[in-house]
Amino acid sequence: MNFDAKPFLLFSNFDNGLLHWLRVFGGFAGVIFAATVLISLGIYGVSGPVAVMGRVRQGLHDFLNLSPKRIWAIAWLTIIEAVRRKALLVFVVFAFLMMFAGWFLDSDLRADLQVKNAVSFALTTVSWLTIPVLLLLSCWGIPEDIRVRSLHTVVTKPVRRNEIVMGRILGFSTVAAGIVAMMGVVGYVWVLRQVPNNASLICRVPVYGTLEFLDNEGNISEKGINTGDIWEFRSYIEGGTKASAVYKFPIDTPADQIKLESRFEAFRTHKGRIGQSLLVRYVLVNPTKELRVPLDSFEIQEFNLNEQFIDRKISFYDEGNKDKRTVDLFDDIVDQNSLTIAVQCLDSGQYLGMSRPDFFIRLPDRSFAVGYFKAVFGIFLLTVFVISIGVTSSTFVKGPIATLLTFSVLLIGQGFREFMIKLITGVQKGGGPIESWYRLVTHMNDTLELPDNIGVKIMQGIDNVMLGGLWLMQHLIPDLSSFVMSPYVANGFDVPWSVAMLRSLAVTIGYLVPCLLVGYYSLTLRELEAK
Repeated sequence: MNFDAKPFLLFSNFDNGLLHWLRVFGGFAGVIFAATVLISLGIYGVSGPVAVMGRVRQGLHDFLNLSPKRIWAIAWLTIIEAVRRKALLVFVVFAFLMMFAGWFLDSDLRADLQVKNAVSFALTTVSWLTIPVLLLLSCWGIPEDIRVRSLHTVVTKPVRRNEIVMGRILGFSTVAAGIVAMMGVVGYVWVLRQVPNNASLICRVPVYGTLEFLDNEGNISEKGINTGDIWEFRSYIEGGTKASAVYKFPIDTPADQIKLESRFEAFRTHKGRIGQSLLVRYVLVNPTKELRVPLDSFEIQEFNLNEQFIDRKISFYDEGNKDKRTVDLFDDIVDQNSLTIAVQCLDSGQYLGMSRPDFFIRLPDRSFAVGYFKAVFGIFLLTVFVISIGVTSSTFVKGPIATLLTFSVLLIGQGFREFMIKLITGVQKGGGPIESWYRLVTHMNDTLELPDNIGVKIMQGIDNVMLGGLWLMQHLIPDLSSFVMSPYVANGFDVPWSVAMLRSLAVTIGYLVPCLLVGYYSLTLRELEAK
């Protein structure tokens, strides 16, 4: 896999998880409360803060006295409204695409590539069809009710404003669950019928470790050798030297045999042996006992998977004692629940490239359906997030503006967040928007220094203010990349709980709570008369 996903440590690293959310949410609520008090004090005098505190007490009372019956009633009306607006017709479009999609998928590719294309197409189609429909429904629901005055008959009943917001989100989420479930099942059956008979639908369960490099002299290095590739995802070790890549895997359950899987990349400085690939060797290392157990060398299969099995009892030739020894994998090599494996390239003048996810311990496979429906569940979580943002924004702006706002959050969270972080941290060269415009007009390279004058200082000052706004957006708009789980399934991997599932659940719940509060107070203070 060509990405290095780190685990989301919500509970083992509490400060970076729940505590960080509490600080951000508490700071945001505190700033809004302080600003509201100051504004009310300036407009209404002493009675202003008293009225604000009354609103806070009323909100606390409303949230402590929620009625599940009333919430479900609003949700049921929302479901009926979505059906009446023909939201389920999106399933017809999906079925139409599934009927003719096989015509446009290349059937001459390798079996694994056909599986990858079919799975990616099915899951991407589900996502791209459901999210726009739910986005429009959630953003236009409350504004449309206000326009036709149907909401007036609801608020005159004993229904609280927070129950309206919660009912809307629950109703649209129920519609999303039904649509995504139907599409997911149809897509699953389509994938089973689309892939060739010789293709294997698998769901590998990897155990990744940490990676460090040893240079040609055997010294520890952060990275390997750069062979000139612009993409520095992989680092290379030089063959025929002391250079190696050292992987440390967590392992705590003894087994009679473990399976290793790798996908390394070769870089050649000469042709080498005709018809033979690079020779690679694994060395099992116990640093505490200073024990090194070399395994048999093998030729790597480039652009393919390399599978190796290690038995619990390992026999090897000990060069130090000049005799043959037998060691136990878990008693003699595993050190403090950690298995250390050094990867070496044996061909002089050749280079072997690897990254952290290129080598892992492979646990017993799971059913393809497990990984597939995890990815479908990730799409559902993304729709719930979009619905929460859409319903909340529709409580204080009209439908078109709410749609634009929700779409912007979705676009930045999935496509431009990394670029935004580079601008904020200064990694991206060229400065802010005004400086970039200045360099573009004057044909100035982004590596050249700007002149030291008052105009440049004013320009950079304005850019700093704009970058401060980006810093705020960075903390308000989440990283939505974890919701996209199709690459795992398409490449034959299980969707990891700590990397994707837990992160997606945390983001959805973490934004649902402030959305309910903002939506409640916005709908409470909003004039419901149609303009």
